[in-house]
Amino acid sequence: MIHALGERVPRIDPTAWVHPDATVIGDVEIGPESSVWPGAVLRGDFGAIRIGARTSVQDNAVVHSGPTALTVVGDDCIVAHLAFIEMAVVEDACLVGVGSHILPGATMRTGSVAASGAVLARRLEVPTGHRAQGVPAAAVPSDHPDRAYVMRGAANYVRMMRAYVEAGIGTLGGEPLSGARAASGPGASRPVPLPDPAALDLPCGSS
Repeated sequence: MIHALGERVPRIDPTAWVHPDATVIGDVEIGPESSVWPGAVLRGDFGAIRIGARTSVQDNAVVHSGPTALTVVGDDCIVAHLAFIEMAVVEDACLVGVGSHILPGATMRTGSVAASGAVLARRLEVPTGHRAQGVPAAAVPSDHPDRAYVMRGAANYVRMMRAYVEAGIGTLGGEPLSGARAASGPGASRPVPLPDPAALDLPCGSS
């Protein structure tokens, strides 16, 4: 579902994809080839949310904004299942692990990682080449997973998104997919071969 809230209107790049079971509300900007997966919520009601290019916001993740600061997620990021981000900055090529919480005022610098279940408290900064882990999280030097792995994962989610687009599922640029992409018959979708998961090497966000 994609909804405006008064003058707060989502701006979704023509190449960005939103699953029909995801929710995008208000002042939300989604960049080229990014994807929003089932159950994810991006709620730009109190303030603005900015999502860069080729970033995946995965199943049941929540991205919220506040009245005093943007929520920003950069390019080539993986926001894994059940993650939560609010009034924080996640720079490019970051991995936000499964069930992690990026709380107001936290910053993840380019290529950094939030481990699964980590809680990044206010004003915590995770430098490049570091991973935040624990509750509350502390930043420790780490090269696992490395930036190249995250970049591959981001690119592979773009490939997976395209399979959904070809199957006529969801919206592209905020417009429902239909026409040539849809199969004949009520509610039917044309079968499309999926990418080989073994070849994709998709990050699970469990680091």
